[in-house]
Amino acid sequence: MSSAVTSRTIETRVYDGQKPGTSGLRKAVKVFTQEHYTENFVQAILEALGNQLAGCTLVVGGDGRYYGKEAVGKIIRIAAANRVRKLIVGQNGILSTPAVSTIIRKYKTQGGIVLTASHNPGGPDADFGIKFNCENGGPAPDNVTNKIYEITTQLKSYKIASDINVDIDKIQTINVQVDGREFTVDVIDSVNDYLEHMKDIFDFSSIKSLLQGSSGRPAFKVLINGMNGVTGPYIKRIFSNELGVDDSSIVNTTPLENFGGLHPDPNLTYAKDLVDAIKNGPHDFGAAFDGDGDRNMILGKSAFFVTPSDSLAVLAANLNSIPYFKKTGIRGYARSMPTGAAVDRVAAKTGVKLFEVPTGWKYFGNLMDAGHLSLCGEESFGTGSDHIREKDGIWACLAWLSVIASLGKSVEEILLDHWQTYGRNFFTRYDYENCESEGANKMMQYIETEIQKSEFVGSKLTSAGKTYVVKLADNYSYVDPVDGSQANKQGLRILFEDGSRIIYRLSGTGSSGATIRVYVDSYEDDPTSFKKDAQEVLKTLVDIALELSKLREYTGRDAPTVIT
Repeated sequence: MSSAVTSRTIETRVYDGQKPGTSGLRKAVKVFTQEHYTENFVQAILEALGNQLAGCTLVVGGDGRYYGKEAVGKIIRIAAANRVRKLIVGQNGILSTPAVSTIIRKYKTQGGIVLTASHNPGGPDADFGIKFNCENGGPAPDNVTNKIYEITTQLKSYKIASDINVDIDKIQTINVQVDGREFTVDVIDSVNDYLEHMKDIFDFSSIKSLLQGSSGRPAFKVLINGMNGVTGPYIKRIFSNELGVDDSSIVNTTPLENFGGLHPDPNLTYAKDLVDAIKNGPHDFGAAFDGDGDRNMILGKSAFFVTPSDSLAVLAANLNSIPYFKKTGIRGYARSMPTGAAVDRVAAKTGVKLFEVPTGWKYFGNLMDAGHLSLCGEESFGTGSDHIREKDGIWACLAWLSVIASLGKSVEEILLDHWQTYGRNFFTRYDYENCESEGANKMMQYIETEIQKSEFVGSKLTSAGKTYVVKLADNYSYVDPVDGSQANKQGLRILFEDGSRIIYRLSGTGSSGATIRVYVDSYEDDPTSFKKDAQEVLKTLVDIALELSKLREYTGRDAPTVIT
């Protein structure tokens, strides 16, 4: 590669359907590998930057899935031709989504391009994704994704500097003259900036003492599973090098293009190998992270499962065990609308402001930027804080270990104590993946028509001798308290007089078909119920939810793909 290159303009054609969802554009690999398809979308992202584009710095990295390195190469060449001044690229094209947010914020860049389909499977016959994060480090809000989409619908050409080839496997800085302008690619260590940030937030010596054993306490045995996703290098550096756990305590820590055939979604179904290992092994604690590192699952001894809704509430109740929050104070808590209301009870008891927002991390980001929010979470295994503008799996694991070190109790003891204080919100989610879109849409229309009938509010829904009285039913909408923007049609809600809820949503994170999610949440304050299985407690409400929706008739599905 010469140190001076010339860009050229390539004529293209418009591809339909390049509309980014809540987490960017996700499609099958074979869609992205069509001629000009990836190039078009990258050009649209850059053009959407408007007058910020010329001379800007952007971060680029991804979860290591198939087609990632090739896509990084294309982004480098297109960015160079579009007057970008500098790209900060993760070594091997690897950067976890939380690390991208960290780097954007640390170096005050104009944003970042993240190559991920998150928890979707990887490989030539699986999924790929591209999302844009803004200068606050968070996912692009609707006004930006709408602008990107609008550009894709009328794009006639893209610019590219075809002669640029950068070896992204090697940490190095490359300077090139492109059309007479200076262009730099900085290939950086993928882990350093993120690790430094975690050491600012947590007391690593306290966590290390817990894991190594000290003052007569035995070592606290952990099993950390990277699911062959992006977190592997971060797990090795943080848990092995910094915290001293042995190699047998970390598994699946090599990022693989197809995630080793695993479905990199940290839940009881797809992380079954972790569940089984902890159920049958000596471990006190287990954690798994998804493909791009923003989701987490937490397990206690004998695979005691902590629901994400409970995880958020327990962290909220114990934030003072984390040094970062002692410095910043606690500004507010938030959860996505479908998430169980356990954190609401902590907020009420501690007098901290609570926000309920639509699904999508960008809604939390707005509140954080305005100084209203410290801790937030989604039932879909996402937990995070205002240290960045993304959910953060490893952060959540370190936060749990901080709480355990501070309280000196097991995971199960911490939960039981928490329920004694606040009561328990039993929560479950049924996912029906890859349904026919037509049937799924018709089902949602049918439910909405039913719940909008004037006689629905106040009606009684009964199953197995248990009756629930409808207090409110709607299609959830949200007005952002910071900028006044409105999000409509965010999920069908049925709220009952006893605080129980049924929620139906079509998910936007799949690459094909429709994923129907049914959420059921019920509050109990009777201590004799706290150790019961959530599925047993919620069975009558689940039966009501399935019967009311006519899900079987509309989709032909007898059982969910995943229950969490």
